[in-house]
Formats: sequence, structure tokens, C-alpha cells
Amino acid sequence: MGTTSKTVNLALQGGAHGAFTWGVLDRLLEDEQISFEGICATSAGAMNATVLAYGLTTGGREGAKLTLAEYWRSISEAAAWGPLQPSLFDRLMQTRPEQSPAFMFLDMITRLLSPYQFNPTNYNPLRDVLEKTIDFERLRRDNVVKLFLCATNVRTGKVKIFENHEVTASAVLASGCLPILFQAIEIDGEAYWDGGYMGNPAIFPLIYGCQSTDVIVIHINPIVREEIPRTASDIWNRLNEISFNSSLMREMRAIAFANKLVSRGALHGEIKTMLIHAIEAEAFMKDLGVVSKFNADWEFLTHLRDVGRARADEWLAANFLHLGTRSTIDIHARYL
Repeated sequence: MGTTSKTVNLALQGGAHGAFTWGVLDRLLEDEQISFEGICATSAGAMNATVLAYGLTTGGREGAKLTLAEYWRSISEAAAWGPLQPSLFDRLMQTRPEQSPAFMFLDMITRLLSPYQFNPTNYNPLRDVLEKTIDFERLRRDNVVKLFLCATNVRTGKVKIFENHEVTASAVLASGCLPILFQAIEIDGEAYWDGGYMGNPAIFPLIYGCQSTDVIVIHINPIVREEIPRTASDIWNRLNEISFNSSLMREMRAIAFANKLVSRGALHGEIKTMLIHAIEAEAFMKDLGVVSKFNADWEFLTHLRDVGRARADEWLAANFLHLGTRSTIDIHARYL
């Protein structure tokens, strides 16, 4: 690949298959020719971003790899005794996950009751995992990368960006707060839901807050599905995918327009040309069932990790030399 070091920004999309992003990050960390300036992230992406930043801050690249692995192991252990994980009987009988009584009950209860009703104590096991993995006070004090975590302000409908000095366990949970499962996260008198509704993730903090013009978007949610969803769960899943992709697609349209103006000299140096790259596994993600989003089995998580590592490895081989010189995706073809 050569010896030139490249500094990039990361945009980590939110979604339930966040272990794919873990794999991508794990592979990128092995390439010492790449360094990270800023990371903008949402939902599961925000969790990966925060864990990555903490690992880099406390132990460099190897520390980041170990901390990411520790975090995802803790996620699997926390979910191991949950009602949605397949039982020994389910495994022996090869029961389809969507046919399990636990999943059908959860699907029904979340349609009839709000989290303020079925979870009045607002218990969220992710808070314990985050606080076990990350010393947030140290992260805010010593962070070596620029963090931008996206959440949606419930009252105003605007995107909220939590920056380094604001990053807490609550801020990370706010970025991933799905309103059908969890009560809104309240911070300084404001209530927040998942950032995916307004920025999945937002790109503008990387444009205005970072010097690097390269942005690597790590996709989780499929943009295109050829088949029309027929079942209720598939319809809800596709609605969520479209909703969570829409904000990113709008920003990419704006970036494409701004890049065109810059190339024509119309902005007189007021904004820089942004170079956009993408690491994804669209065909693989489209084949995963809706219920797989609740699967935190260690074997499944490490499978997602391995797919992410493979896709990142392929991307590096094909595109590393283009960092700093041009985009490696056709923004118009992919997002417009």
C-alpha cells in the first residue's frame, strides 16, 4: 500500500448489527498508515465510536482492539439470559427465531404499551456495560479523537451533537434510544431519542470540525431492497431502514452539490471538497432476518465482526491509495 500515512474521519451508521462495524474498526486499527481525526456516529455506531475513542486514549491501537472486544463480549454476556436468546430446545428443534413465544410477546407488547408502561423503572442493561467498559471522566479529559454523537431532540425534532466534553453514558444511550423500547433519555432538561431519525450519522460536524476531507462511512442498514415486504415485521423493518437512511442521503445530496460548486470555483474557499468513501456489506445485510437484530449470541456477533473485517480488508486493498485524492464511491449513483 505504500508508506504514506492518511488521516481520515469516520461516520458510523446506527443499526442493530453493530458488530459488523466492530469488525471494520478492528481491521482499520491494524493498518498503522491510517489515523483517525474525527468520528461522527449514531446509535450502535455511537457505542462503537465511544469504545474506540476510549481504547485509543488509554492504550493506543492495541488498546482500542482489546476494548472493542471486551465491550462486545460484555454485550453478549448481558444478553445471554435474556428471553429473546434461543434456548437449548430452540437450537435442537431449529426453531425459527420469529416463531419463538418470547419474540411474539415482545412484538405484541411494544405495539400495545409504551416503555413507560412495560418498563417503568427504565432499566437499560447497556448502561451497565458502558460504565463497566469506559471511564467517561477520563475520556472527556484525555480523548485523542474528536467525537460527535448524534441524538434526536424529542421536543424540537432537531439533531443534537454531543461533543467530547459532553460525552457521558447517558449521551451514548440517548444516541441509541429507540422510543418503542426505552424511555427518552433526559440530559440537562432535554429529552432525546435515537439519533438515526435526524442524523445516521450526521456528516456536517466532520466538515466543520475536522481538517481531514476524507470521510469513511460504515454502513449497516441496506439502502436498496428488491423485494416488497409482505409481513408486518418486514414492513416495520423496511420503514425503519428507510427512515434511518433518509438523513444520511439528504446530507450526501448536499455534499454532492457543494462539491460541484467548489469545483466550479463558486464558493471561493468557503467550504472544502469532501471525499466520500463507504465500507458496507449490503448483500449480506439484506439476507439477515428481522429477528437477527435481537441476536446477541457470541457466535453470531463474531460472525458479523468477521464479515466486517473482510469487507474492510477488501476496501483497503482497493482504495487506500485514493485517500486524500478522490472519493471512492459515486455519490450520485449511491445516494441521489
